[in-house]
Order: sequence, then C-alpha cells, then structure tokens
Amino acid sequence: MGEAKPQTASPEPAGLGVVVVTYDAADVIVGCLESLMAARGTGPEAGDLRVVVVDNASTDDTVQVIRDWAAGRAPFAPPEGGLPFAMAPVAYPVPLTEGGPDLVPAADAGITLIHSGANRGFAGGVNLGLAALARDPAIGHFWVLNPDCMVPAASLAAVRARLAEIPEYGLLGGRVIYLESGVIQMDAGLMNRWTGVTGNFNFGGPLSSPPPQASDMVFISGASMVASRTFYDTAGPMKEDYFLYYEEVDWALRRGALPLVYCPGFDIYHLGGSSIGSAAVGRLRAAPFSLYFKHRSRIRFQRRFHPWALPVAWAFSLAQAARTALLRRSPAGAWAILTGSFGLPVPRAVRARLNPDACAHAFQPRQKS
Repeated sequence: MGEAKPQTASPEPAGLGVVVVTYDAADVIVGCLESLMAARGTGPEAGDLRVVVVDNASTDDTVQVIRDWAAGRAPFAPPEGGLPFAMAPVAYPVPLTEGGPDLVPAADAGITLIHSGANRGFAGGVNLGLAALARDPAIGHFWVLNPDCMVPAASLAAVRARLAEIPEYGLLGGRVIYLESGVIQMDAGLMNRWTGVTGNFNFGGPLSSPPPQASDMVFISGASMVASRTFYDTAGPMKEDYFLYYEEVDWALRRGALPLVYCPGFDIYHLGGSSIGSAAVGRLRAAPFSLYFKHRSRIRFQRRFHPWALPVAWAFSLAQAARTALLRRSPAGAWAILTGSFGLPVPRAVRARLNPDACAHAFQPRQKS
C-alpha cells in the first residue's frame, strides 16, 4: 500500500468576500454591518474581507440608513440587554461605494452597495453580489450572510483559520444561533428525499449540543454559508426561479464531489424570519406568504432532483394543508400551501406583498435543470 498523501490547504486565493442581500432591512442592517466591520478589525487581514451589500429595491429607508451609518451620523446602538459577545469600536466614517449591478467592489476597507434595481429575490440578489466579487481574482471564498445576522470577531477568526487549513471544499458553514433566545437555529441542513422537507440539525437545542458529522449534512444554511471559488465555477450561480427558500439546498446538490465542511467556532447570531414570516422557535405558525413560497419551492426542488418522489411530496402538501386549516385554523395558510404546491393561481394576498417588478421575478417560469 502506498503512503497516504498529506492534505494541503485550500488552493483558493485568501480573500473572503461577503454578500449581504437587503430588502426592507432598515431595522437590522446596521447591526450586521457594524459587527462585520468590528470583526474585521484594522490588522493586515482587514483588507482581505470585502463586504458587498445588494439592495433589492427596498421600499423602506434601508439605503439611507446604510448611508447615515457609514457616515457616522447614526452609529450602531446595541439592543437592550446587550449582545452575547463584545464588539470592538468601529472607526467612522466607513468608506461607502455605490453603483449598479456592474459595479466593481472597492478594494478598500469599506462597504460596496449595489442597487439591483428590482426585488430579484434572495438568489437574484446573491447572484449579483457573487458576480461582482468574482471579478476580483483576489477573492477565493464567497460568504453569503443574511442582513439580520451579527458576527462575533471570534467567528471570523475561526472561519479564516479553517479556510487556511482545509483542502478543496464546496460549501462551509458553522452554527447559526437565535440572537434573542440564545438557542441553536441550525448547525447544518438535512432533508427527506421523499417529501423534500428540510430540517435543521440541533434546531432549538442548547449551545452545548455536538455539531453534526460532515457525512450527515445535506446543505448549509443560506443565513450564513461560505462557498469556494472552485465551487462557484463548478456549480454556477444560484437558481433564481425559487425566489425564496431552497436556493441553498439546490446549490449544495450541484457541488459534484466537492465536500460540505463544518467549521467549529463559526457562530452567527440571527434574528430569523423577521421580514417574511417564517416559523421559528416560539413562533410555529408561518404566514401565508412564507407558506406559499416554501411549498412552491419544495415542489420545484423535488421536480428538479427527485421527480420519482413527486406523488409523495404532493401527498405531504395535502396533509399539511389539512393540518393548517383544521388544527391551526388558518384557511389562508392552507390555501397558500395548495396553490404553491399544485401550480394554482397565486393568492391575491401573496401578490399584494410584491410590486410588479418583484412579481416578474417571483413568478417566472421554472428554469431548466
């Protein structure tokens, strides 16, 4: 038997680019950006972290809030009760570069703000940010981060150390923690291939819970996931026809032989489901808007990856609709499940949440596999 070859560190360039997609995120985006700036610090590694915010045509004052924060006119104020981690002070003003989808991210230690021009959904916004970062050959790793997340400095240090030591990888994640309750939202994702239903490892568990084995992980949470440049070149951008939900699951299943990696210490604090009404610990009833897209995306995902299981996936939809109508007394939620699952006309209440440009993106035909 020949000797085992030693593992070598990732061949990717060292630069880490962050993509934060915003839509009506005025109440949370400053905490996210402040924590990133504080975690980056002022040392020699600070310049290796590029931060790109893609605003999906917010209808609130998200953009002005970012401008005021960057200029130092409205510094970050910690929530009552404080944060579960310390943050270093941020030097204001923070350099801010703005432009359209073709903007090249600034190479300084500031923020690049891309105006998408429309609500393109999660994947559409992420893809604009990824494309912008990919134009910089110094960026070898792409970090997708939700705007309602906050990053301790120790977490950024942990992911940098992990990226420097691992061999070639596809997607990397860590622990996503609910900021308010301090319990785990997700360590990684799992999935039932028959129904297409996804789940979270250690959902609602204490921080002492052991992380999952890499071999059991199906996907990495879209709230915080790092992709290698090799993965991006292999899998391509995210599929945009989901609009909401399942984009990261689809992405993970297109990685080929590139492995998923868990990074201990890569802890992210997440408000969770604040804008679209997703279920969470202590909030088990999801809004019809969330239910429509969750079930529509689940069926689209099954059609793309597990078409042989579609009858089971549809049966699950029927059961969930009945449960929602009878046990949770939400006929609107039940109808949202049925319309999303079976391609029926979109409920008026769902369309009402989106402007015409957003509807054009949300209700586009399914993309080819």
